[in-house]
Amino acid sequence: MGDIRVQRPVLLVIGAFAADEAALEYAHDKVTDQWGEIGLTSKVFDFCQTTYYSETMGSDLKKQFWALKTLIDMGELPKIKHLTNDWEAEVADKSKSGQVARPVNIDPGYLTEAKLVLATTKDRDHRLYLADGIFGEVTLYYQRHQWQSSRWTYPDYQTAEYHQYFSDCRNYLREQYQERSVE
Repeated sequence: MGDIRVQRPVLLVIGAFAADEAALEYAHDKVTDQWGEIGLTSKVFDFCQTTYYSETMGSDLKKQFWALKTLIDMGELPKIKHLTNDWEAEVADKSKSGQVARPVNIDPGYLTEAKLVLATTKDRDHRLYLADGIFGEVTLYYQRHQWQSSRWTYPDYQTAEYHQYFSDCRNYLREQYQERSVE
């Protein structure tokens, strides 16, 4: 029988994409109001690898990631996903243009030294149920000094630019672990 161990806290990473820059700013403000200082911000990426969201979100989508400075317990992910879903509904209700049904998509996840896990409400064969209607998906895993994709990994998460950002996040997390061990 294996010993049950307390798990180290993990890096909360939030990705958001939208056609409207104000919707991305809204997501950024909600994230910082809720969890405080951001440790690493990605550049704004063109989200052009799929047209899946065009009907509900429009075109010329832009995506950005924020890794929070404060580490979290990975068991909090379902609660965080519910919160980000509430934020999406809130901005949709406030949207005056009404041109798109979903002005912003906010995707929480966490990063460990070994993997990037994203939260989702959709059940699939490769996703594990976490709690409260939320599933977790290992979207990327770290092996042989680089991020690896799986057959289900979203096309944008397979790009070198994303991998570089998540490598920066991994290094940031490792630095935080080292700082904690010194204290």
